[in-house]
Amino acid sequence: MNQIIEAAFSRAGAVLVAMVMLFAVGVSSYLNIPKEAKPDIDIPVAYVSVSYDGISPEDAERLLVKPLEKQLRSVEGLDKMTSVSAEGYGSVSLEFAAGEDIDKAIADVRKAVDDAKPDLPPDADEPKVVEVSLSLFPVLTAALYGPVPEREMVQAARRIKDRLEALPGILKVDIGGDRKEVLEILVDAAAMEAYGLDPAAVTQLVRNNNQLVTAGAIDDGGGRLVVKVPGILESVDDLIDMPIKAKNGNSIRFGDVAVVRRTFQQAQGWSRVNGEKAIVLEVRKRVGSNVIEVVEAARAIIDAAAPQIGPDVKVSYLFDDSKQVRNLLRDLGNNVGAAVIIVMVVVLATLGLRNATLVGLAIPGSFFVGITALNALGITMNIVVLFSLILVAGMLVDGVIVTTEYADRQIAMGKNRREAYKIGAQRMAWPIISSTITTLMVFMPLLFWPGIVGQFMQYLPMTVIAVLIASLLMALIFIPVLGGFIGKRRIDSTAIS
Repeated sequence: MNQIIEAAFSRAGAVLVAMVMLFAVGVSSYLNIPKEAKPDIDIPVAYVSVSYDGISPEDAERLLVKPLEKQLRSVEGLDKMTSVSAEGYGSVSLEFAAGEDIDKAIADVRKAVDDAKPDLPPDADEPKVVEVSLSLFPVLTAALYGPVPEREMVQAARRIKDRLEALPGILKVDIGGDRKEVLEILVDAAAMEAYGLDPAAVTQLVRNNNQLVTAGAIDDGGGRLVVKVPGILESVDDLIDMPIKAKNGNSIRFGDVAVVRRTFQQAQGWSRVNGEKAIVLEVRKRVGSNVIEVVEAARAIIDAAAPQIGPDVKVSYLFDDSKQVRNLLRDLGNNVGAAVIIVMVVVLATLGLRNATLVGLAIPGSFFVGITALNALGITMNIVVLFSLILVAGMLVDGVIVTTEYADRQIAMGKNRREAYKIGAQRMAWPIISSTITTLMVFMPLLFWPGIVGQFMQYLPMTVIAVLIASLLMALIFIPVLGGFIGKRRIDSTAIS
């Protein structure tokens, strides 16, 4: 270690340039590191759901849940399986043992669901396999409400959704209150009887005419042309004007025996803001993206689009995850600033202004170097990392204070300040390293904490280790070299003895 310190003092100019560069890179890393409230961890939980309209809970258990359970119980690593049967719905929740590869587990679950499909009712909806992830929780929830027709509001919300999902940091956007638009057909039984029409035959006729018929291809040697017969109903008028029977030279149209109108599916729930019916947009960000930038970009789009729907349309943000991150970052900045000021005041009262300046530089320097390392490892600035930085703030100056105080004693004994700080760094190197390693050993076991809690808490020891190692560089290399230039020139030996 003495040779490293000797080499640093022999190349003092390069060391100071490296220190300035580390500060600059640290500031850039602090500004660019992805910021989020919760760490994105793998939760070994998944669930499978399948819908079948109109089925009773008892039949859902027999027809939907049982076939799924039969195949899913053979999935490797499964720890617990819970089933729920409801009207028109059945689901199976799967919990895997801690430490299981969630990607492999999800792949096995999908294979088991595919094996169970032949045993499910043919009219049942496609089974859905969903992995539980913290990234699935929305970072921004916005409600649009005002005196605007529902269809217009829903269409506007869909346009906003398309614009939001085009942003690079947004994974998906869900629309709450977006009911599926359908065609409602009210058949006139008296008219059907008067025209002698069979309702089943009319229904089949509509189905047969609402399809795309492929007619092969024509190859004349010079090229190949695909032939198709389009028969898709694209509008309400197409259905109304469809002929269903010819009688006495006149054609009977579908609109003569039924009323066709556009409407929405029956609502399963309602959302209201300030007593008014609302459409809710739930924005989910991609893993590793900056929650503050994502929310700012999303809010800008929503705020700009809302007045275009109608002059009285309002936006209410029900949830904004970036506020918590902003508060934590502000608290961190305040804490670091307060720590630097308090340390400088204490050191100023005991060791003087120059030493207080040297000690005060150690805290932000250690933070910037540590954040640079975390950013390089792909770790985001989340609530655990922020808490760890606040926790470790008071540990960063111990080594610098020891080095600086020993250098002052050497200066009082007649050494010049450059030689004094070199001797101080060399003499106190192993005590400082031993003290830092002792602290690191306390946090080291947390890296191997198993389970979901361990994945969540592993960011604490990683942050502490990165910042404390950075504090070693500050205490033994950068601050002593800088002290050789701006440290005290001479100290009265009687003031120390």
